[in-house]
Amino acid sequence: MPNTSTKWTASDLPDLSGKTIVVTGANSGIGYEAALEFAKHGAQVILACRNADKAHAAASAIAAAAPNSIAEPMQLDLADLTSIRTFADNLRAKHPALDVLCNNAGVMALPYLRTKDGFEMQFGTNHLGHFALTGLLIESLLKRPAARVVTVASGAHRMGEIRFDDMNLEHGYSPWSAYGRSKLANLLFTLELQRRIEVRGANMLAVACHPGYAATNLQFAGPRASGSWFKESAFTIANTLFAQSAAMGALPTLYAAVSPEVRGADYIGPAGFAEMWGNPKRVGRSRRAQDSSAAGRLWTVSEQMTGVDYHALAV
Repeated sequence: MPNTSTKWTASDLPDLSGKTIVVTGANSGIGYEAALEFAKHGAQVILACRNADKAHAAASAIAAAAPNSIAEPMQLDLADLTSIRTFADNLRAKHPALDVLCNNAGVMALPYLRTKDGFEMQFGTNHLGHFALTGLLIESLLKRPAARVVTVASGAHRMGEIRFDDMNLEHGYSPWSAYGRSKLANLLFTLELQRRIEVRGANMLAVACHPGYAATNLQFAGPRASGSWFKESAFTIANTLFAQSAAMGALPTLYAAVSPEVRGADYIGPAGFAEMWGNPKRVGRSRRAQDSSAAGRLWTVSEQMTGVDYHALAV
């Protein structure tokens, strides 16, 4: 099987009519661009966003760009387990079966904060929130043949380490290492989810991807939360000079969600220099991100922390 194409673009998306796709964080950036392309190609897209007003604005923008599309806004706060459960209940009532879940939403390099449930914010949002959401929707995904769970990680996973003795980073905190930890967790989650899918013989894939360096609002969350105008200005300049567009950054997500070349536990990223820019291809990951023992341990800890048990994929 060849490596993924270096020339694949959104125009290569197949007809997605009849498909139901959930995209978290779909109101801006990578999530919005992915949702827009899914909708343009016929899928019914659920825009799962923390801010309801922004979700409705994104749905209106998609409707304007693709008049015959279906984009449904729904409120979801990944930093709140109650919100996640409410979203999952409401979604299952409206859409009992799902074809693709894109775990895209995230926060980056924040000062030390906690979620509503007391988890360190970056790990709690980027990993635990999506772990819980996927678990609550897993039976809906299993109802559709060849469903996929696509989780957006980052090259920053290479700086991450799972400290099982300090899951909330109460003893030493660095915004960037915490971000890297959350992205490493995304890859370990994908690895263990795919293992469980294969053990159960389920017709589903778990895939990870990363957007490279794309200009989105994500870069500004940390500086704004810490009140650093200098860092915000620096990101503005860097995005202008070096970043690719959010639309290009969304290509690995789109490819991971639909390409027949994708295999379980694949990691898709840009083909350009240092995986920062370009069309999607299969890319490598750190040794820590390939640690099946750590992946299994993280899974158990994540079930304990969230209270979400993957009964359908119990092994």
